[in-house]
Amino acid sequence: MSRDFAKKGRAPARRTSSTEASTPPWLWFVAGLVLGAFAASLYFIKNPVTAPAPKEEPKPKVTENKTPKPRFDFYKLLQESETIVPASETINEEKPAQEQTTEYILQVGSFPRAEDADKLRAQLILLNLDANIEKVEIRKGEVWHRVVVGPFNNQNELTTARSQLVKNEYNALVLKRAKTK
Repeated sequence: MSRDFAKKGRAPARRTSSTEASTPPWLWFVAGLVLGAFAASLYFIKNPVTAPAPKEEPKPKVTENKTPKPRFDFYKLLQESETIVPASETINEEKPAQEQTTEYILQVGSFPRAEDADKLRAQLILLNLDANIEKVEIRKGEVWHRVVVGPFNNQNELTTARSQLVKNEYNALVLKRAKTK
């Protein structure tokens, strides 16, 4: 037996009346926030928050440091070994090379570690300068490594090397010392 579904009656559509309309959820959320903020402000008005007073700590006693202050002899050593060469002074070129007793060198740096001195020496060699490292004992057991360029026998070589160092932003001291054989 077959049925005719076309004649079947449909359920009437439900109509919502204005009294049954629900409030949107976001409105309840906003109302809750406003009510919570109001309650929190009333609570903080009645019970103000105060920061605890800082406790005064007893001041530590100042103890005198009994370690001796370091002695700096660097300035005295520099004054003893440094010779300032005026720009107008020329090396006496009339004397034969055998009779000249002084030579000029350029000290570019002085380092307590040999590795640092070797790095600077390598940089100077790349600038085509004759750089060497000299070990110097300043105090008992304290060894410094000086990076020097030279020695120079005439003023022209000294001036050329010094201008090369200045052009590459290296500061150098001109030192005059007895000729080593």
